[in-house]
Amino acid sequence: MDSVAQVSPEVQRRVQELRQLLQKASYEYYVLDAPTMADAVYDQLYRELQTLETQFPELIAPDSPTQRVGERPASQFHSVKHNIPLYSLENAFGNADLENWEQRWRKVAPDVQESAYVCELKIDGNAIALTYEKGVLVRGATRGDGISGEEITQNVKAIRSIPLRLNLENPPAIVEVRGEAFLSLDTFEQINREREQAGEALFANPRNATAGTLRQLDSKVVAQRRLDFFAYTLQIPGVEGELGGQTELDAIADEGQMDLFGASSGSLKLPKTQWDSLELLKQMGFRVNPERVLCPDLKAVEEYCDRWSLDRTKLRYMTDGVVVKLNSLALQTRLGFTQKFPRWAIALKYPAEEAPTILENISVNVGRTGAITPVAELKPVQLAGTTVSRATLHNRDRIAELDCRVGDTVIVRKAGEIIPEVVRVLKELRPANTQLYQMPTHCPSCGEPVVKPEDEAVTRCINTSCPAILRGALTHWASRDALDINGVGEKLVAQLVDNNVVHAIADLYELNVDRLLTLERMGKKSAEKIVSAIQESKEKPWSKVLYGLGIRHVGSVNAQTLTQAFPTVNQLAQATPEQIEAVPGFGKEISQAIAEWFQNHSNQGLIERLRQAGLQFEGEAAIAVEETAITGKTFVLTGTLPTLKRDEAKELIQKAGGKVAGSVSKKTDYVVAGDEAGSKLEKAQELGITVLTEAELLELLGEEEF
Repeated sequence: MDSVAQVSPEVQRRVQELRQLLQKASYEYYVLDAPTMADAVYDQLYRELQTLETQFPELIAPDSPTQRVGERPASQFHSVKHNIPLYSLENAFGNADLENWEQRWRKVAPDVQESAYVCELKIDGNAIALTYEKGVLVRGATRGDGISGEEITQNVKAIRSIPLRLNLENPPAIVEVRGEAFLSLDTFEQINREREQAGEALFANPRNATAGTLRQLDSKVVAQRRLDFFAYTLQIPGVEGELGGQTELDAIADEGQMDLFGASSGSLKLPKTQWDSLELLKQMGFRVNPERVLCPDLKAVEEYCDRWSLDRTKLRYMTDGVVVKLNSLALQTRLGFTQKFPRWAIALKYPAEEAPTILENISVNVGRTGAITPVAELKPVQLAGTTVSRATLHNRDRIAELDCRVGDTVIVRKAGEIIPEVVRVLKELRPANTQLYQMPTHCPSCGEPVVKPEDEAVTRCINTSCPAILRGALTHWASRDALDINGVGEKLVAQLVDNNVVHAIADLYELNVDRLLTLERMGKKSAEKIVSAIQESKEKPWSKVLYGLGIRHVGSVNAQTLTQAFPTVNQLAQATPEQIEAVPGFGKEISQAIAEWFQNHSNQGLIERLRQAGLQFEGEAAIAVEETAITGKTFVLTGTLPTLKRDEAKELIQKAGGKVAGSVSKKTDYVVAGDEAGSKLEKAQELGITVLTEAELLELLGEEEF
C-alpha cells in the first residue's frame, strides 16, 4: 500500500490547517505589523505541525513553516543566471540632478504632460532576487553582477519576512520579486555585542553584516541573525516593464476576461502603476517600505528627499538615499533602458554622515604591502548606524595637513559609508599643551627601520619577513576576489603566523590536518575542510593567482587585463616596464612596480614554489582591441561620477583602447571630473587638458546614454 494512503484524512486536514494558521500569523506579524496570535500559541501550533511532519514525512512540503531552516549546511554556493537582469540605477546627488533626469526622460516622451512618482527609502542592505513557481518559493539569489548571482535559497528561507508561499489562491506560474535584505540597527548592535563576548571580530556596519550572513553555508546561522526584507519590484516573466505596460495581458484583464492572480475576491488585476504593484506585493505576503510615498510631481519628490535627509537618522534601519520611479508602468515600458540602467528610475544619494568626537590616541597599522597607516583612536560615537571608535588618518602628510593632535575634537565621516575617516579638526576647541604627532621610525610589528620614499606619501616597512606583512598577504591571498579559500580568514591567519606554522603563502599548500590540529580550538572536521579548500584553490585561474600575489597597484581588474596581455607568468616576468606600459590602462609608475616585483629573487622563489604546488600560471591569450578614436589616449578620473563607479568607468575606457592613469601630467589627454573633484581638476585646467563630464565621456566612448 502507498505510504501516503496510510495517512488519515483527518491528519492531512490538520497539517493543512496548521500551515495556514502559521502562515497567516507570520503575515500579520511581519507584513501588517499587527499580530493577533500570541507567541506561546504560535510555538504550540508550530510544535504540533513539526511532530506530525516527523511522524508522517511524506506530508512535508517545501513551503511548510518548518522548512525555513535546513538540516544540513551547504558545501558551497553556485552561480546562477537571473531570469530577469537586475539593473543598477543612475545616481543623483541633489535636486539639480533630479531635475536634469526629468528633463532627459521627457525628451524621450515629450507628449507626456503629467507624471506621478513613487518614492521609497533606499535601504542600505543587499539586493536579493526571488523566484516563485505556482506560488511557492523555489529560488533565492544574490544580485551579483546583475546578470548572475549566487544561489542562496536555503538562507533566503530563513528570513521570516520572506513568504515561502504567496498569499494568493491561484498564483501565476512564475513570479519574480526583487527586494533588499537588511539588518535592523538594534539587531546589528546585539549581534556585535554577542561577537565581542565570544572574542570574534566585529562587523563594520549592517550592510557588511548582512552580506556575510547571506553567504553563510549554515542556514541556522542566518535564522539566528534575524535578517529582515523589504520587497520593491514585482515582475512576471513575459510581461514588460517593472510589472507590465500595455500588453496583451493588460488588455485581457481590462476586458474582465481574466483575473490574473485568481484571487477569491475577483478584484486582483494586473497593476498599471508602480504604487499598485507595491500594494500587490504587500497583499502577496511581503513587507514593503512603510515610508513609501506617491508624489504628484517632482517638487513633491524633492520635498520628500529633503525631509528624509534629516529624519533618516531616526529610523530603525540604515538608508543612504531615496529611490524615485515613474509611477506609470506603461511609461516605464516606453522609456526602457540604457545600456546600464532604466531611464524611468533614479537613486538620490545622501552625503556621508559626519559627527564630532574626541581624538584620544593615534596608533599605527601595518598593511600587507608594508604601508604604515596612522589610525585615530576615538571616543566612541554613533555614525551611520554604527559605533565608531577608530578612523583612518591615511598617512603622515594627511596628519600634517589636518594638524590633528591627541586631545583634539575632530569631525569623523564614513568614506563611502564604510570606512571612517577624520575630515577636519575643530582647532578652536583644542586643549592647551597638545603635541605634534611623530610617525614611528621603526615598524611596530617587527622593529625594523621604516622608510618613506621621496615620491610617496606612505611610510613603509620593507622587511619581507615582517609578521604584519605576512598576515596581510595571507589574508589577501585567501580572500574572495583572489583564491577564495573558505575557512582561511584573519583569525586563522593570525594563529598560523603567531605560532610559526606558516612563513610564506606557499606554506599554505604544505599544511595537513595533523599540523592544523596543533592550533588552539581546531577540530578535525574543520581542519579537513580547510585543507580541502586550500587544495581546491589550485584550480583558480591565472588572473586570480596574479591578483592574490598582492603586487602593488594590481587590483582584480588590472590582473585580468595583464593576464590577457601576458598569458603566462613567464611572459609577464620577462616583460620590460615599457612592454607593460603598452597595455591599455597601465602607466609608468604601475608598470615599473610590476617589473620590479618580478625581478625580486624572493618573489621569484615564491612563484616557483607555488608552481610546484600546482597553482595555475597560464591563461588565455590576449583579445585584440579594435582601434578607436581614443586608442592609446590617457584618461584621469577624479571626483564622484553621477552613475558610474570608478572601476566601471575605467573598464569602459580600457575596453575602448584607452589608458587610465592615477595622476595628471602633460601626457594626460582627458580628465573626467565628477562631484568634489579636487587638485587633479585644477592641474588639468592649468595645463589646458580637456575636461569631460560623465555624459561627455560616454558620448566619446560611443556608449548609449539617454
